[in-house]
Amino acid sequence: MENTQNLTEQRIANAWAELSAVPHTGVSLQADAYRMAFADPEFLLRRETRGIRIQLEMLKPDLDQTEQGVNDTVVVFGSARFMAPEDAQALLEEAEASGDAAQIALAKRHVRNAKHYDNARLFARLVAAHSLKSAPKNRLFICTGGGPGIMEAANRGAFELGAPTPGLNITLPHEQKANDYVTPSLSFKFHYFAIRKMHFMMRAKALVAFPGGFGTLDELFEVITLVQTQKAKPVPIILFGSDYWKRLINLDVLVEEGTISAQDLELIQVTDDPQEAWDMIRSFYGIPAA
Repeated sequence: MENTQNLTEQRIANAWAELSAVPHTGVSLQADAYRMAFADPEFLLRRETRGIRIQLEMLKPDLDQTEQGVNDTVVVFGSARFMAPEDAQALLEEAEASGDAAQIALAKRHVRNAKHYDNARLFARLVAAHSLKSAPKNRLFICTGGGPGIMEAANRGAFELGAPTPGLNITLPHEQKANDYVTPSLSFKFHYFAIRKMHFMMRAKALVAFPGGFGTLDELFEVITLVQTQKAKPVPIILFGSDYWKRLINLDVLVEEGTISAQDLELIQVTDDPQEAWDMIRSFYGIPAA
């Protein structure tokens, strides 16, 4: 039995070595009927094998996170465009030196919004501090989309305390890479938005949405819908930045028009304070204060 297993592993290793060597030979890889199916990219990228790719994209991050003890997460969403305060201030100084009114106005907006970066970072530190003192089964890991802005801030907060922090990135038309604070072994890239969002929800014990654009709204309302329709277990859904969210969304209109019930508003909480956001999560799960 052992010999058969070793032989199988050797054959798979040889097939993978053949595939890996291609970029170094200068020869373009062509479809090959004799190549093992898993080592034939042209085959795996066919329209007919999309289902296999979806399964793999579902399976790989799940197995890797489970093996590393990441079972429960606090998911942080928010704009990829917000800057760290120090970077925003440097941009403002550069704009003021140029004298360009449009650049100065843009830089001032970055400085104003940098508070959200700071708050996401501070919130993540609170979660990480709790988890580092908890038994492995009780740990909560900060999880983000792995990109810049608010995502970077949250990963950064956890990283600064030495806590592992996953990032679920997505391939986009413009250049995108994982931020520097995602734990390398927990840095995943997705092709399918749907599978990526499923992974957010599979381990989420709470969702904290900072101000953001279409992507943030898409992720936020999908979670609200899943919880409202009981397709997902109830979790704290926290909107961070009351002024932003109150200007952007008037959920009372939905109640007034009868499109949701008044009780549905209880699915969402709003705050402007990192400690209060963490306290909301602690209260929901009965986690004692440190």
